[in-house]
Order: sequence, then C-alpha cells, then structure tokens
Amino acid sequence: MTLRPDINPGLLDKLTPAQREAVSHGGGPALVLAGPGSGKTRVITRRIAALIERGVPPWQILALTFTNKAAGEMRERVSQLVAREDGSRTGLVVSTFHSHCAAILRRFGDRIGLQAGFSIYDAGDQKDAIKASIEEAGLSNTQWTPASVLAEISDAKNALRDAAAYLAEANDFWSRSVAKAYKAYEDTLTRSNAVDFDDLLLKVALLLRNDAEVRDLLQNRHRWVLVDEYQDTNHAQFVIAHALAERSRNLFVVGDPDQSIYGWRGADISNILDFEEQFPGARVIPLGENFRSTAHIVSASAGLIAHNRRRKHKDLTTGLGDGLPVRLLKANDEHEEADRVADMLAERAAAGVPWRAMAVLYRMNALSRVVEDALRRRMIPSTVARGTAFYDRKEIKDAMAYLRVCANPRDEVSLRRIINTPARGIGDTSVRKIEAYAVSHGIPLISAFAQAANAGIVSGKIGKAVDGFVAMIRDFAQALDTRVPGDLASFVSEVLETSGLDRLADHATVDERERVANLEELVSAAAQFRLPDDDPTADGDDPTAPPPADADLASSLPALPTLGDALRLWLETVSLVADADAIDPEQGSVTLMTLHAAKGLEFDTVAVIGVENGLLPHMRASSEGEDGVEEERRLLFVGMTRAERLLMVSSAAVRTVRGVRQASIESEFLREIPAKDVQRTDLTERYAGGRVEYDDPEAFGDMDVGEVFPVGSMVRHPIFGVGKVEFLARGFGGTRARISFRSVGLKTLIVEHAKLSRA
Repeated sequence: MTLRPDINPGLLDKLTPAQREAVSHGGGPALVLAGPGSGKTRVITRRIAALIERGVPPWQILALTFTNKAAGEMRERVSQLVAREDGSRTGLVVSTFHSHCAAILRRFGDRIGLQAGFSIYDAGDQKDAIKASIEEAGLSNTQWTPASVLAEISDAKNALRDAAAYLAEANDFWSRSVAKAYKAYEDTLTRSNAVDFDDLLLKVALLLRNDAEVRDLLQNRHRWVLVDEYQDTNHAQFVIAHALAERSRNLFVVGDPDQSIYGWRGADISNILDFEEQFPGARVIPLGENFRSTAHIVSASAGLIAHNRRRKHKDLTTGLGDGLPVRLLKANDEHEEADRVADMLAERAAAGVPWRAMAVLYRMNALSRVVEDALRRRMIPSTVARGTAFYDRKEIKDAMAYLRVCANPRDEVSLRRIINTPARGIGDTSVRKIEAYAVSHGIPLISAFAQAANAGIVSGKIGKAVDGFVAMIRDFAQALDTRVPGDLASFVSEVLETSGLDRLADHATVDERERVANLEELVSAAAQFRLPDDDPTADGDDPTAPPPADADLASSLPALPTLGDALRLWLETVSLVADADAIDPEQGSVTLMTLHAAKGLEFDTVAVIGVENGLLPHMRASSEGEDGVEEERRLLFVGMTRAERLLMVSSAAVRTVRGVRQASIESEFLREIPAKDVQRTDLTERYAGGRVEYDDPEAFGDMDVGEVFPVGSMVRHPIFGVGKVEFLARGFGGTRARISFRSVGLKTLIVEHAKLSRA
C-alpha cells in the first residue's frame, strides 16, 4: 500500500534528526542501530502511531519484543499517542515472541497435533519431564544430567531440529544418547498435550515453513512487522520474523550488536550484523545520542566496546554534561570491596538519591552474598532480584499443577506432582503400576488412573483414593465448561479447598501461615486477571483484509465464553512471565542482580563488582576464544551503561572461592577504559617489615589511627567483644578497620563510629 506522506508534527516533536528519520521511514526493510539510552522505545511507539496515521490499518501491524514489561510499556505509549475514541487501535498486536507464538498455536495448533488447552511447561516442569525421559531412554541421570541434556535439546530446537532431525545428525556416543532422551522427552510432551518455551518458537517456525495456507494468512495479516531487541533473536525467531515479512518486506528492526549478551541461550548476533545482506537495500539508521548517562560514563563505555571487532560502529554521544568520572576501585578483598560499595551508596543517599535508584551488578549470583552482608550491617535496604520467585514456591507450583490438570487432564508432569499432594495414600509404587498400564495400553495417564481400580491395578483404600482423585478432577473440568470467566478467582479458591492444599491453615507454624498467605495471594492474582478487551473487528475498508476472526488471531481468543477459556489464558500468561518482568526498579531498596538481568533497566547509581579475570570475562568464555571474550565485554558494556550519574567498577586482589582465599587478577577490560574518564582508587595492601603501607601516607589526616589501633593490636567492641585488628584503611566514609573477633569472626568497621577501645 502507499503511505500518506504527511505525519502529525506532534509525533516528531522533541525527536533528534536520526529518531525522526526512523519514525518517518516508509516501506521496506530498516535497521535502527539503537545505542544505550537512545530512546528506542520512543522510536518504535511513535513509528507505530505514524503508520496508523498514514493509513495503515492497525490490525496489519505486529510489534514483537522479549518481555511482558516491554510489551506493556509499548502498548501504553501507543495508547497515549493514538486517539481511542475512533477505534484506531483495533487489532494492533504488541506482544512478546513467545506470547504471540502461543496465540498462533491456540489458533492453528490442531494442524500439528496440539489440542485445545495445551500446557506450557516452565523450567521446573521441563526438569521433571527430562528426568523421567532420561530414565525411559535407559540413561543415567548422573552421566547425562537433566541440565546438560535440556541445554542440548534447547539448542537443537532453536536450530529448528526436532528429535528425528537431531538423531539424523547424531554422529557420536554423546549425541546419540541425547537423541534417545530427546525422543522420549518429545513423546512425553505429545502425550501430555504440552509444549515447552522452545517449542512455542519451533512449532510456529515449522508451521510457517511447511503450511502454505497458514503462512499466506499470517503474511496477509502482518504486513508491517517491528522487532525490538533484534540482537537477542535466535535462529527460530529470525525465521519467524522473516517468514512473516517475506511478502511485504516491511521489516523494521531495532537493536544494538554491542548489547548482544545472550549467546549462551541461543541468541545469534549475526542476525543483526548480517541484516543488510539478508535484506539488500535495507535502510540503516544509527541512534547514538544517549539521553540516560553523563559524558564520562558514555565515553568510558564507548572506549571499552570499541575493542570488539564484531560490531557496527556508531558514534556514542550525550548532551548531559561531563558528570562524575567513573570510579575504578581495586580493593584488597571482597569484604573491602563490598564496604566501599556500601560507602558509595550511603554517600548517594545522603545526597538525596533514593535507594530504588541504585543497583549492584555482578557476573554470578554467588557474588551477592558479601554485598548483602555489607548492606545489612549498614542498614541499607536491598533486594536480590532472582526471577519469578513467587511462582517457584512449592505450594504455588502445587496449586498451579492442579489448575493445569483441570485445564488439560493429559498433562502428565502436573498429574504426577499432584496425585499424592496432599498425601492421600497413593504411593510411588502404585503410580508406577498405573504408568506401566498407560504405556502398555497406549492411553493417557489420566485415563489409566480412571481405569486403575476396575482393572485391578490398585484396590482397597488406594483404589478409592485414586477414584476419588479422578472424580475430583472430572468435576473441576466440567465446571470449566459451564461457568463464566468471572468465576476464575472463586474457582481457584474452590480447587485449593477441595484438593486440601489450603489445609495448612489448620497448623500454626510461621512457615505454614506464610504458605497459606501465598495461596491467598494466588487467588488475588486470579481475581486481578483481566481478559483482553481489544475489539476483534478489523478495519473493513481494505478488500484484502482477513475476516474478523483472523484479525484477532494473535492478540487474544476470538471469544472467551467459558471459565475454561479464561483459566487457560491466565495459565499461559503466568507461564510466559520472564525473569526481567519480576524486577521492580521502583521498590524502596537497592537492587542486587546479575548483569544479564539488568539489561533494559537504568539507575542513577550503579556498582559493577568482581571485574576480574575468570569472573568477567568468565573463565568459560575465555576458553571459547575471541567470540566468547567479546560477548563478555558486551556484558560489561551493558552493565556500565545502566548508570545515569555515577558508576563504580570494582575488583579485588583476593577473593574467597569455595572457602579458600585466592589471588585475583584485575580484568583486562579495565585497562581498555579510557584513562581520561576514570578516577582510580587502589587500596591494595603491601607488607614491608611487618607493617602495612598505604598508597597515600597522609590519608589519615590529623588522626593517627596506626598508633591508636595498630595492625595486630587487640581491641574491644561493645557488641562483638574482643578482636584483633588485621587491616586499616581510610575510605570515603572514614577509617575502616578489619577486625577478627573471637565470637563473631571477621567484621569491617568504621573506626570513628565503632566505639572501639584497646583490650
């Protein structure tokens, strides 16, 4: 179609020339190289609004991203840009890749053997299923660990190889063994009418490749495709995006190869680096102005990433002034490093920066413990972000398993989890007999449970318990077909009560009360769930427009008349929550998280700790050669560019690993940061003649701490008791003493405030 030439000046207001060029781009492929803090979300959302204004029916626009949080933010911004009263958002789809693929499978899954109400297995379900599959394949769970086998299967699925294709290419003992487990795992998913996260992409990619009718319909539906964070796409996502845009060639991708940090989970940086080869004549628009960070932070991170060879150059600039130099800290050990980080955070808090605007980032979760301890001693509130913890709790996973079996009785993993939860006398031996009966008769496991008593597999109390369980599930399933969506919360409450999961309330321990509170929160989550309210009717003035049902195929179900439809959509929403969606930067505490989890976030103050060889770059990455080291450098670049006003990057000369203190080597990356943008502080202690020397002998000012509490002296603390001074240094917040106390072990204290006395 021909776009109308004019764009409302309001959509271009306050945009840079490069941003205007991206928003105004007409048809055809385009690559927007969006550096950190360059306003890429603003560009994408204003481009969507501009396309609608220029005559594109909203139902022809598909915008894909990677987290529900990002998708929600885009939808909200588009809503503010596009007037609602004229219905001009009708049919617009802004979604994550996985959610959109799940919607496509809801519509077309029957073409590839999926039944309505299929389950989506999360990481825990996958682990349970692969354990059983490894045993079924005759392999040992110790030699072929679930994690390693699942990683291999995930790589295969991302490369669009199902179990048969993987077996055809297996050419050694390891891969042939994995092929057996893969086939057993695939069979388990098929019997359970279930898919895992990788299947959502694999099955849609193969559907688009092999089913011309579906491909034609979706290409006609999605004539304008926008992809955010394109550098994070794997091969399956690449195939999906290109298949959808193959006819129209209207593929608009936004990303930054310098922020490609997910190679370990299948992301392929060549997707963005080779975009111009894949789409000859594509327009390339660099966005290099950083609206987030001050000049020293921008320049320091730009100087670092310039050492990568596999990248597309863009000038990184900012108009926010020089700001504070980047603090490069070399501490004696991880305890001093953590204390200096705490000093910096306290300093920023004293200057009026809220705790929620600060973060500590690290390569590995294990590095958080010492920092947590240091912040706790200083009474600095902190939260460790480790993903979707609520839905990982046992009582919640048990409840969700019940609900999933209600929606999909063929779900074997969930069935095994709940058959004797709470305990109803159905032991593992009985379950194995029933499973064997299901396999020998070629029937679903739930059918085998239903026949078990009559077939003489179980009898007496066990038989009655199995029959009672099956009847309960049957009653729940029937209720899903006869009740309305608004009953979702009450239904969840009934399942908890009838199943006995909420009988924890009969007990009075703190843990049991907490579990009950979690189950009550699950009911609240169900009560807050809202069905999609988009009008499914597409604009009808285009004669090639699909019928109304097609206009809604990827944003929601055409109609949700039953409780069962609502439950299945809610379960899907919960299953597709990403780790990044669980991170709340607005909480009133300092956020501690991995560098990978921090991508897409921003904070006034950031500390990146543990920047040492073996940690960052990680030893595994270093063994992978230049590509591995470059991804690690990108990871540090991402961490540094999360900071708006103040950045500290730290290392320690000694770090405790598995209980053993080991010497560390400062990361090679730190030497690549331009000296003009940093302020270096080296606290490394050196021993000469049995006494400690300091880089700055005048650092103590008028107070001769070395004479009052010399290293080696015995001191007394009003709370910790007697201890020995092991180290002294002057820091941002005063003179620190590291003291080994007899009662509580090693503590680092600020001498001016510790109320120490000589013992």
